[in-house]
Amino acid sequence: MAVLIPTDFSARVVWLGAQFQPVERLVIQSVPLTEMALSFAGLEGEVHGGLTRASCSRVTAQYPKGTTIRNVRQLTIVSAEEMADVAQAMGLSTFDYPWVGASVVLEGIPDLTHLPPSSRLQGPDGVTLVIDMLNEPCQQVVVTIAKAGHDAAKGFRAAAKGRRGVTAWVEREGLLRLGDVLRLHVPDQRAWSHLEQARA
Repeated sequence: MAVLIPTDFSARVVWLGAQFQPVERLVIQSVPLTEMALSFAGLEGEVHGGLTRASCSRVTAQYPKGTTIRNVRQLTIVSAEEMADVAQAMGLSTFDYPWVGASVVLEGIPDLTHLPPSSRLQGPDGVTLVIDMLNEPCQQVVVTIAKAGHDAAKGFRAAAKGRRGVTAWVEREGLLRLGDVLRLHVPDQRAWSHLEQARA
């Protein structure tokens, strides 16, 4: 029987944010929060909240665009360390987390963008987030950074490849606060040995 293994890796929440209002086309922006009351539908009123969502371009190989599917993209989780690397690669002194529509920014887990799908991040009160998959760099972020006045925007997609963070959904409801420490739990299974063949 496969199990989830509690690890010695943990991460501190250094930033929380949400998108509550539709913004200008192709521009994304999160507003900072000090805490999130998370339900099974994510954060109430947030543009990515809900138990279901309309399928997007990321799953067109599985469904016609607009198909109602389970929402496993309730939250966007990024690494403070990886965002610092992205900023450096772009020639920026810092990276503004709202540019990527970040929900949760964590510090302390190496290679966060490549956590195994189905890993869990569990907070002090038991609130638990399930990692869905890697989040690819997108054109919306490029537009957002450019509109913030940075010529370096065009370098975002290359700089953020493999460092854009992950999407996640709420498995157990609870409260997430700035400064909380989340413990990482990973599936007890080896990597799928046919992945490279499947990509061919």
